[in-house]
Amino acid sequence: MRMEIRPKESNPNIVYADIINMPHHQSTKHPHMSLHDRAAQFMPFAALTGYEDMISEEARTTDTMKDFTETVTDLVSYKLNVISEAIKSGNNPAVEITYFVPDSNKAGGKYVTVKGSVKRIDDVNRKVILKKHITATDINEVIDFASITDLKGELLDYIDDYM
Repeated sequence: MRMEIRPKESNPNIVYADIINMPHHQSTKHPHMSLHDRAAQFMPFAALTGYEDMISEEARTTDTMKDFTETVTDLVSYKLNVISEAIKSGNNPAVEITYFVPDSNKAGGKYVTVKGSVKRIDDVNRKVILKKHITATDINEVIDFASITDLKGELLDYIDDYM
């Protein structure tokens, strides 16, 4: 005798009374699979491929570029003029430049400090060209004037002490 399923019945023994005491089906064609083997067949499936990379990228923090006061901008400009005069007299002064590098993937970026000797100051394009010495090869690094926050070096130390 089969019981009818009553709507909104809260007791599962009543709802599933027709199947609750039936024996578990065992296939006669296929051998019983262990729980370990059953779990292993679902392991290669990765529904969210790339999700971890996306979450870690979203969690990565970036700095925002600060708006500098006129005093800081004037100080950087003055230091660049001192370096330019040194280059005209035949020197390539060693400096440490801190500047802002925009992030390629999201808003913001980070502040980076590089060391090297100044190869040239391009007033037309408003860029500083550094000649960095890395192992046996020379790599030129180009930095925009607008992104420079600080300049340090033996040639410039007296300026910070004076200001």
